[in-house]
Amino acid sequence: MKISRRKALSVIAGAPALLLARKSLRAQAATAGSVPAPAPAPRVQLEIAPGPFKGTRESLREWQVPEWYRDAKFGIWAHWGPQSGVEYGDWYARNMYLQGNKQYEYHVKVYGHPTKVGYKDVIPTWKAARFDPDHLLGLYKKAGAKYFCSMAVHHDGFDLWNSKYQPRWNAVAMGPKRDIVGAFKSAAEKHELRFAVSEHLAPSYHWFSTSHMSDKTGPLAGVPYDGVDPAYADLYHDLPKDYPYGQRVNDRQAPDPWKMHYFKRIKDLVDNYQPDLLYTDGDIFFEEYGLALVANLYNLDAKRHGGRCEAVYTSKLPSDCETGTCVLDWERGVAGAIPANPWQTDTCIGDWHYNREARYKSPKNVIDLLVDIVSRNGNLMLNFPLPNSGELDYEEMVILNEITKWMAINSEAIYATRPWKIFGDGPVATAPPSSRGTRFNEADRTDLTAEEVRFTTKGDTLYAFVMGWPEKPALIKPLATTSSLSPQKVKNVELLGHKDKVSWTQDERGLTVLLPEQKPCDYAIALKIV
Repeated sequence: MKISRRKALSVIAGAPALLLARKSLRAQAATAGSVPAPAPAPRVQLEIAPGPFKGTRESLREWQVPEWYRDAKFGIWAHWGPQSGVEYGDWYARNMYLQGNKQYEYHVKVYGHPTKVGYKDVIPTWKAARFDPDHLLGLYKKAGAKYFCSMAVHHDGFDLWNSKYQPRWNAVAMGPKRDIVGAFKSAAEKHELRFAVSEHLAPSYHWFSTSHMSDKTGPLAGVPYDGVDPAYADLYHDLPKDYPYGQRVNDRQAPDPWKMHYFKRIKDLVDNYQPDLLYTDGDIFFEEYGLALVANLYNLDAKRHGGRCEAVYTSKLPSDCETGTCVLDWERGVAGAIPANPWQTDTCIGDWHYNREARYKSPKNVIDLLVDIVSRNGNLMLNFPLPNSGELDYEEMVILNEITKWMAINSEAIYATRPWKIFGDGPVATAPPSSRGTRFNEADRTDLTAEEVRFTTKGDTLYAFVMGWPEKPALIKPLATTSSLSPQKVKNVELLGHKDKVSWTQDERGLTVLLPEQKPCDYAIALKIV
């Protein structure tokens, strides 16, 4: 016989408290025989740092992308926390409560059933025993990163700093018992890297509701998981009793107390660490709350830089970034053509959270991605997922070393460059627009060949990346003497990484370059053209 579950456990997603309040008002009004017009809700008061920006869309449109970010092009990210400590892939904290999921089966086998052994019991197993931020950031700088991003809090609600508003579930109080964000920031400053933090907190209210569910079948069907225990509501959330299970959730809606908690917690993060970049996993959440967070970030940064704001906020919603405000982030995707505004791809060499079973991107795939993105006016922020220990594994080191070798030769064609008139030429570059420019489109990518060329510029210099080593002379068709893209004759051509001169000709077919027998690098080669 199944044990009947409590009414509070019958759903996954939540209805906003505001909707419930409106229902109550309608019921009261119906009893009185009329429905009064609802009074306008008072605007919430949110305290932010004083400065040139207000927490309004109109004010934030005055923000401009700082030059350091436009010049940087490449950042590295540590998307790391207790879920990585399990070393079994993405969204472990949520999926371990979904009966039938691979991570649920793993959790039951390794840790125990989530009615008794929940995510709260997994967190202390993340020890970061070999975590050396100084060593890691030294490697990342050598590999060419110009900024570094530390995850600060994921959807699991565990803070990686000494959090004022999450005092029990943070990395100083539990697990590593160390200020991870602070340690990373100190290392970034030592290695002269711009410092970024990522926050993924807003969706947690709905995302983590699986912890309040129960098995649907088996001997423990109907027995609530540990998320219902009020002793752990500060981790799993105190969900309302009439939470509508089974309905699709809008992460942009949540009770007002959660919105305020989100605001205070992320403001605490920004106030304490004053990052150069704040990555939010989503858009500007909860309107005035999110807008106030952006303004607070920018005002604090402007104070540090004599009134000039050099901080960056990223959003994944195009309308947020149409005019000023922030940088548009394309998760695991590449923008089509050349967007007018600088943008960013965030992606990973494997899974977001460390997974011992993951298959990593090849070094060529990463280099192709970087060059393609930079040619289109973008930046690449690349995650190297750290395991429980905090130390890169062997395969990750191989990839990082290959990036390091390539950057040592070709970085001048990456850093501080701007797009040319077109981003590239070749079968992929000239494919129909419908095949380009969507989020999560990187899975459709194949390795680029010598038929593909990508362009960047710096002053009067044009760089042409040939995306593979050609078996015949390299032909840059857009530089034909008859092309409208090339009004002036080429004066000189160099091959980066090759000390001797290369032979070249320019005619109506294009710029033809005779390459040496020995290639300077294993991936995209860069021609410097003036």
